Amino acid sequence: MILATQAMATTGTIATPWFLRRAFQTLSLSHSLPNKTRISLYGTPISFSLSSPITRHSALGMCHVAQATKGEVVALKGVEDKSVIEEVKRILDMARRASLRREVLHTDFLTPPTLKESLHVLEKLADVKAIAQGGYPQAERCRLSVGHPETLTSDPDIVAALSITGNFGFQLCSHGDFLGAILGTGIARNKLGDIILLGGKRAQVLLVPDLVDYIVSSLDKVGDVSVSCTPIPLHDLEYEPPRTKSFKTVEASLRVDALASAGFKISRSKLVDLISNKDVRVNWTTITKNNTTLKTGDVVSVSGKGRLKIGEINTTRKGKFAVELIHYLRSSTLVQWLKPSEGTIKIKIDGCPNGNPGRSGIGGLLRNVSGNWIIGFSGFIGLSSKVIVELNTIRFGSLLAWSKGY
Repeated sequence: MILATQAMATTGTIATPWFLRRAFQTLSLSHSLPNKTRISLYGTPISFSLSSPITRHSALGMCHVAQATKGEVVALKGVEDKSVIEEVKRILDMARRASLRREVLHTDFLTPPTLKESLHVLEKLADVKAIAQGGYPQAERCRLSVGHPETLTSDPDIVAALSITGNFGFQLCSHGDFLGAILGTGIARNKLGDIILLGGKRAQVLLVPDLVDYIVSSLDKVGDVSVSCTPIPLHDLEYEPPRTKSFKTVEASLRVDALASAGFKISRSKLVDLISNKDVRVNWTTITKNNTTLKTGDVVSVSGKGRLKIGEINTTRKGKFAVELIHYLRSSTLVQWLKPSEGTIKIKIDGCPNGNPGRSGIGGLLRNVSGNWIIGFSGFIGLSSKVIVELNTIRFGSLLAWSKGY
């Protein structure tokens, strides 16, 4: 065995993993090796234990196991979410299998914590390449492709996009409305990526390509609004880079209740209540303890308040912490008045009861094609319900327009 290896080295030929696997399997049947053996594969020294007999698993595979296990312990230290730990282990096993078989395998869409931990582990493996794709640069939910660097040479086509449109003029829909409608068709959450909400009147959805036709044929309503779904190329996605505002605060500790209350400008007691109600997440994982310590790069999300990222942290002379807080600003929707077409007027109306039913008032105005004021109205109509108020407002506005010759 040694003579054969030396001869091959002399002629400049490198032993293949297949040759080494066969050699180790044959050797293990009749020879015992020292407890610690140092073997070079592709010129890289790797140490692992051979105190127990070598089974039918390849030596190369055992090296991967040793490397992966070591990286896994380092990467998952401090991760408390058991579901994230189990998912990372599964992805690690998938990556090892893909590398050995020289094939490319793909995950479903991963949550940000799982994606972060998986990439942290996989980057420690020299013979595994990983590519994360979510459809656009700022995507939070991504699919992961893993394989040997010689096999995974380009970005696989594993993300598709749909545009969902409908008549949302009288019913704006939230992210949850679109998500609930899609999940209501029977597909699993991990088959969906991000949902890009466009003014509450339409949305673009990232998903696995295999389900495009199914969603197009199955999704016909979001809330009470009838919708249609159309496949679109990824380059037609209408996303905007996140807008942020940075500022600094000086705090006595790095606890989440201290930094988040400063970042969202709410009292610490209010934030503690939000934590108790499970409305606060750190790195997309719900927390239940207000003494959770934060570090640079952590992302804090509070329901109804938005998102905050922890920036640079420095210690002051008095032993306190000067912390940079990066607040993600919510996207704004441009609202503008559109002129009516030639030969028509536009009636703008509104009505509201103080209760349902309750004391109610109505109002409105008429504008011509140039946008000029024609006439306006307002008044009290007594006790009415919400529906009756709106109907009366439409009726009065229409009668007023008719009286003006329109």
